[in-house]
Amino acid sequence: PQSSEKAKTIVHAFLKRSMPKMKDEAIQDMLTRKAVVLEHYPKKKTKQKRKKTKGFTAKQRRELRLFEIEPEQQRYAIFLPLHELWKQYIRDLCHGLKPDAQPHMIQSKLLKADLHGAIVTVTKSKCPSYVGITGIILQEFKHIFKIITKEDKLKVVPKLNNVFSLELDGFISYIYGSKFLLRASERSAKKFKLKGTIDL
Repeated sequence: PQSSEKAKTIVHAFLKRSMPKMKDEAIQDMLTRKAVVLEHYPKKKTKQKRKKTKGFTAKQRRELRLFEIEPEQQRYAIFLPLHELWKQYIRDLCHGLKPDAQPHMIQSKLLKADLHGAIVTVTKSKCPSYVGITGIILQEFKHIFKIITKEDKLKVVPKLNNVFSLELDGFISYIYGSKFLLRASERSAKKFKLKGTIDL
């Protein structure tokens, strides 16, 4: 009958359109089966490459003087509120610095803590001129501390060959700079050994 031939033509055309990669003989072979599984060929989507946001290079940062503190800002009194914030931060970090707290637990937390705002003193040094320098840490880099003293002088003190002490609520901690040659961000993820050789 005409209707069946028309139906075959429609189905053949549909299969041809649905499966463009198949030959006519293969389509006719599929029509003889009871069930026809249609294949799907999705269009390939072109992935757009994301542009990475590039930061400043070390040279550009130096040229722009991003990390330099202006002379008019180099005053001890300006940074005293920063020290108060640091003290509260350490108390929260160490759960109040209670008298019964274990010293090694506090020490391990201080090793990973942010020291910006801490008042430190150089207690030992291979260079005698550094001994006795006391002030608030304004900037910590991999190899140096930038410290503002009570005399409103900005001191650049190397970590290497220096021992620093910091005191908070009667707890005194010592920092051996030679074992501390890390950026603040790297320190927070580093595992420090509790025992080891201590030397300047």
